Amino acid sequence: MNIKSLLLGSAAALIAVSGARAADAVVVAEPEPAEYVKICDVYGAGYFYIPGTETCLRIGGYVRYDIGVGDSGSFDGVNHVPDHMDDGDHDTYYKNTRFTLKTWTGQETELGTLKTYTETRFNFGNSSNDYSDQTADNADNWQARNKDVTLNFAWIQLGGLRVGKDESAFDTFIGYAGNVIQDTLVPYGGFDTNVVQYYFDAGNGFSAVVSLEEGYGDYSIDSYVPHVVGGLKWTQGWGAVSGVIAYDSNYEEVAGKVRLDVTVNDAISLFIMGGYGTDDNYQDFFADTGGRGFYKQWAGNWAVWGGGTYKFNEKTSFNLQASYDEGKNLGIAANVAYDVVPGFTVTAEVDYLNAGKFDDADFSDWTNANKKSSVGGLLRFQRSF
Repeated sequence: MNIKSLLLGSAAALIAVSGARAADAVVVAEPEPAEYVKICDVYGAGYFYIPGTETCLRIGGYVRYDIGVGDSGSFDGVNHVPDHMDDGDHDTYYKNTRFTLKTWTGQETELGTLKTYTETRFNFGNSSNDYSDQTADNADNWQARNKDVTLNFAWIQLGGLRVGKDESAFDTFIGYAGNVIQDTLVPYGGFDTNVVQYYFDAGNGFSAVVSLEEGYGDYSIDSYVPHVVGGLKWTQGWGAVSGVIAYDSNYEEVAGKVRLDVTVNDAISLFIMGGYGTDDNYQDFFADTGGRGFYKQWAGNWAVWGGGTYKFNEKTSFNLQASYDEGKNLGIAANVAYDVVPGFTVTAEVDYLNAGKFDDADFSDWTNANKKSSVGGLLRFQRSF
């Protein structure tokens, strides 16, 4: 065999092997296209489309840690708790850690925007109070523990119609009483309730609301007649003028509030709010000092709240609120809030409460006070996302 024959034979063998492998070639399947989450910017930052739907979803919330000291009258101390060595009563911190989970959804329909909002809170800590007179219900509340999980919001809104769990329009429509933590030293209305509401927005700064409400606890309706709230608001670049009026169906009493908000400049914003309510039919909740229902929770017929915010810079702001009612109850709250980094805020607050009707036993229970005048402080760390 010569070299030429060897080369031709080798080439023929390679061609034969290559042909056999080509006949047995593996077919690789085409990869299916991946379905990535799409950003939805119609309703603001943080929304994304739920895959396979036209619904936009946002998930958020906050983690909060509170440390309170002082007298129980200002809702932030834990007083007269038993000592482990049995050598007397002691005062201790009020501490609470909270995780709050929020969800928002939005979708455009032929009947308008379909929205939902939920907020659920989980808490661990003790409770602020004076435990010198313990009962079976509160004897151990000074101890740190897992507290009840609460559903604070869970509503559906289509166009202007809203149904579900919300806070009363008596408070949400006109606005809360300032940017302080303890804004209810003199209370300005009940909050938790199921609602059937309708919102109207004229688009020129004028808006209105009508809300049918159930109340909560002892304020829950006891017939088929709901509590009713109506409100009007006019908003402009300088601020807003608003008012609400509410009918308490349990007692057939009426309460109302009016409010003025003023934006002085980029650094200063101010508000003042006044409330008035009737009390002829109240039979409980210290009725001798004016009584209260779901909406008129201050003492006497009238009350006033005022305050504002001053921004020192982009990170630091000072907030103040003062409140007073016909029962001679005076509350003052002031804090400094500092944004350490975006989404993480530390707030230090001082609260003062003077209980005007301190000699009335029932009223002293309402103030939660063991002193006519009480002072407390609260330090809050909050990471919002």
